[in-house]
Amino acid sequence: MHTSNRVTSPAAAWKHAAWYAVPISTLVLGLFYYWFGIANRYVVFLYEHLGATPFDRVTRSRYWMAGLVASGIVMLLYTGTTWLVGRIATRQDYHVIFPAWWQVWALCAIPLMTGIPLVVMNVNWPTLPLSCTLSCTATTLAGLALALAPGRWAAQHPRAPAWLALDGLALVPCLSSLRILELPALGIGGIDARTARLGAISIVLFSITWLSVMTGLRAWRRRPAPSASRLLLSGLCLSYLFAPLLHYIVRGYISTATNFFAQSPRLQWVAFGIATVLAVGTADLRQCVLPRQKINAEAQSHRDAESFTL
Repeated sequence: MHTSNRVTSPAAAWKHAAWYAVPISTLVLGLFYYWFGIANRYVVFLYEHLGATPFDRVTRSRYWMAGLVASGIVMLLYTGTTWLVGRIATRQDYHVIFPAWWQVWALCAIPLMTGIPLVVMNVNWPTLPLSCTLSCTATTLAGLALALAPGRWAAQHPRAPAWLALDGLALVPCLSSLRILELPALGIGGIDARTARLGAISIVLFSITWLSVMTGLRAWRRRPAPSASRLLLSGLCLSYLFAPLLHYIVRGYISTATNFFAQSPRLQWVAFGIATVLAVGTADLRQCVLPRQKINAEAQSHRDAESFTL
């Protein structure tokens, strides 16, 4: 059976996106209401753990990390659903259309910018001040943008997400572990500056080695290579959405930001920069190593766009 349900107008495209935005925004608001209004905050946010108070630096970071955990849940559910539908569609030879991620995000942003402040500033005790509320809302919206971005692509290329995830894992150490450089100054970990520098170099070399191995595997299995932006997106999603979600599932509480982000904004930007350079360099290298696969991938993407693009 071969069917197509093209969205024929901008109004229809936004209406189509709303069918996805409504359950996603409802899920996120439901999670925030559970964490802040129903659940035991001494468990979820570790009040009084090692002397933690509701508004110290560590606990305040747990509040906005909740937005990344919620986004991680959305990423798994939304991408998993689109992937499954895309795989079924491929086998059954029919076309499905998923909305552009930014349309779903824009429609989710409207209720979330209102709903999250209403929840965190009015339920349970203590209610959050404006500064914490703004950070929760902003982080959730940023995380949601990452969470929705892979959805339609996973439907278009149902065989590719696993390969992309393996590629993205190579960037996780650079994105999340280069904070080792600031541990000696903070008196954490019991390591000196020289050991920290050697550790940082080892992390970068490990990422380069992993990407090299993946390039060889792609050449061996004749798998097309993702773009630099897609590779970087995978690393960001794994580092800042999936990893905090996994921590929450395993440990039962929202992690502090220092488990995934450097305390120094400058060091965090350095980590972003190194990951970006590795993604761009890997994509350029693969254009030389895998020229035929790249051409085939572009042709396939063009055919997919005819069926999936709004």
